[in-house]
Amino acid sequence: MSNVNEIRFAVEKSVLDIGVKIVFPVIEGIDNTILSPEWMENRKEIIAALLEEYKDIDYHADPILEGFHILHDRAGVKRRKNIPASENLIRLLNKHGDVFFINQAVDIYNIISMESKLALGAHDIDHVDGNVTLRFTDGTERFVPIGQSESVSNDPHEYSYCDDANDILCRLEIRQVEKTKVDEKTKNVFYIVQGNDATDNELMIATAQRIVDETIKYCGGKGRVIIPEII
Repeated sequence: MSNVNEIRFAVEKSVLDIGVKIVFPVIEGIDNTILSPEWMENRKEIIAALLEEYKDIDYHADPILEGFHILHDRAGVKRRKNIPASENLIRLLNKHGDVFFINQAVDIYNIISMESKLALGAHDIDHVDGNVTLRFTDGTERFVPIGQSESVSNDPHEYSYCDDANDILCRLEIRQVEKTKVDEKTKNVFYIVQGNDATDNELMIATAQRIVDETIKYCGGKGRVIIPEII
């Protein structure tokens, strides 16, 4: 188990070189058992606005969404079976008229992901072993996707977020894992805010700060935005 004050966030330069951009918001001491009526009311308005904004979206013509596919191309990852997280959320929104509510902390970052088009994720720090590194996989890593109990195979040379136990915490920006899933018991969270060549630094930092501000507003806690060490 990692100490929230001692955990190190790092990224391999080789991953940055293909165009991945990354910052890590961290929030300590949230109460994720809360269901805020104010958030739910705001959520309705945001969902309605997003449905209007994205009703005629051309996913591959959008520079940010297409930027994630370009990252996959550079990493040798097939497009068809690997839809970037933010695009997948927008597709689900357009198909169902909403996105599934999991818990309040997850819902907040899902909404912000659709608004910003950045790929976002959240992980329970108390279940991380050691430090977090965004790196290319070598195929030896343990990967247990959310909802599964057994490790599944993973391909080498996929950029993934891994801890010191050689466990994948997030494959690409697509699939998170059972080990660090955020649920109602979660108290300490680190977030992935991932961009690409089409996302400037201002958008990255502003989105990370918004996650911190909105989550603290509705779930409590204290937070900060961490720029990872380059290794």
